[in-house]
Amino acid sequence: MFINKDEIKKVAIVGTGVIGAGWAARILHRGIDVVATDIGPGAEEALREVIANSEKALERVVRVPAEKKGKLTFTSSLKEAVEDADYIQESAPEVETIKIPLLNEISKYAKPNAIIGSSTSGLLPSRLQSEMINPERLVVAHPFNPVYLLPLVEVVGGEKTSAEAVDTAMEFYQMIGMKPLKVRVEIDGFIADRLLEALWREILHLVNDDVATTQELDDAIIYGAGLRWAFMGTNLTYWLAGGKKGMRHFMNQFGPALKLPWTKLVAPELTDELVDKMVEGTDEQSQGQDLRELEALRDNCLVSIMEALSEYDYASGKILKQDREIQKERLSL
Repeated sequence: MFINKDEIKKVAIVGTGVIGAGWAARILHRGIDVVATDIGPGAEEALREVIANSEKALERVVRVPAEKKGKLTFTSSLKEAVEDADYIQESAPEVETIKIPLLNEISKYAKPNAIIGSSTSGLLPSRLQSEMINPERLVVAHPFNPVYLLPLVEVVGGEKTSAEAVDTAMEFYQMIGMKPLKVRVEIDGFIADRLLEALWREILHLVNDDVATTQELDDAIIYGAGLRWAFMGTNLTYWLAGGKKGMRHFMNQFGPALKLPWTKLVAPELTDELVDKMVEGTDEQSQGQDLRELEALRDNCLVSIMEALSEYDYASGKILKQDREIQKERLSL
């Protein structure tokens, strides 16, 4: 029997890089204590900086008084971090030879009823849980950066994962303001990253072949499809494009174009020249702005889009409204 979502009062964050720090910021803001651990030099300082920088955007999402926010504790001891945690979120580097023994060690110290979530963008949970004690409590929880704002988290169970663990994990992520997407089939790269990588490959080809710059490619998304993707995705957008006859008409009209050699599914060779083009293009786009300045701009834009969509109770705006209602009830705001 796993712990109930309402009994989760302390979460352990193992690994405090970009993803781990994002998890910590999201969870702390919703009144849950966090004990974090990372052996990297300067890890605690970097973690506290990310949490502090996230607060302005998080306050726009859900206004939480300081006294109701969770308490952050940092330790270099893995055992100390996980032994009393009700939920454990591991965010170590995306390398099996690091994650598998780490998850095994976590499982030795963790409470038997604590669920362990592994943040990975493509490693299979059946592999990750292969050496664990009580492997039925391991789920993959794949979030998106910035974790403290973007609601999507892909939840994937492995061969030994219990259905109860998946259900409890999804309930927990919903409780902290997320949109848990259950990936029903264990597949490399899951769902979202497989879509993103297809676009990324085509971007690299277009830059490599000098068809477009990184700025031009971003403009093609920012001012066009990206706006629709924010609330309708691809499939519903194309259903609308089919007019009154819907998707069938769209498929009949545009389907034959898929036979044309427009795109390249195989990624180009990452030559030094291509890498230089990508680096130079994106450096120019950043216009010399400080990393934290651009992060703040990104955060403000994301919250504004979600707030606009909340007026229609739709897409990420609907999740935002639900989050505010959940936290209002939980924290009596």
